[in-house]
Amino acid sequence: MEVDPDRPEKTVLDAQEQHWQATFVHKPEMFGGDPSGPAAWAAERFKREEVRRLLELGCGQGRDTLFFGGSGLHVTATDYSQSALDAVTAKAQSAGLSARIDTQRHDVRDPLPFPDDSFEGCYSHMLYCMALTTAELERLSHEVQRVLVPGGLNIYTVRHTGDAHRGTGIHRGEEMWEVGGFIVHFFDREKVAHLASGFEIAAIDEFEEGGLPRKLFRVTLRKPAASG
Repeated sequence: MEVDPDRPEKTVLDAQEQHWQATFVHKPEMFGGDPSGPAAWAAERFKREEVRRLLELGCGQGRDTLFFGGSGLHVTATDYSQSALDAVTAKAQSAGLSARIDTQRHDVRDPLPFPDDSFEGCYSHMLYCMALTTAELERLSHEVQRVLVPGGLNIYTVRHTGDAHRGTGIHRGEEMWEVGGFIVHFFDREKVAHLASGFEIAAIDEFEEGGLPRKLFRVTLRKPAASG
């Protein structure tokens, strides 16, 4: 059953946690072991900016986490799937990266469990375009800004409204559509700009990934440097 586009059904959105948990259990290498293209790009940017402490939101099975750790970053990886985090921890141990990778279970709809100014960088690949309402994304953006140091970078990717899956499947409110059991929140540039409140927008780049192909934005934001 479709829902009022202005009032997404909470129980439907909440059920995504169990859906992802089951998916990670039954498909332990769902996304493969190679890092994503956005992670490779972000690692170069983080290196140029001398980022050392990185927060990764929605790390999934850790393909980007391990890449960042192997690139010399200290990564704090979060996800709301404990089975995914257990897999990341095991992979980090096997790769000799345990000293560089920490994991913590966390739902991004809740405040981030870190002090102010904890990280030089934050990264997430398609986390923002999961089953999160605009209000929840606003709170998340504020929290990311809080835990970044002045001048810190937030790099995230989202599927945009030009994607072929947008408008297909079951409408779950706002610009959210459920396709194949997964709810995706599709972004336009206005939403990116809205969520960037308090940040400086360094870039909004379009790219394609995977089958279909998926059409995405890569968003690079900077927390303003401290004044005075």
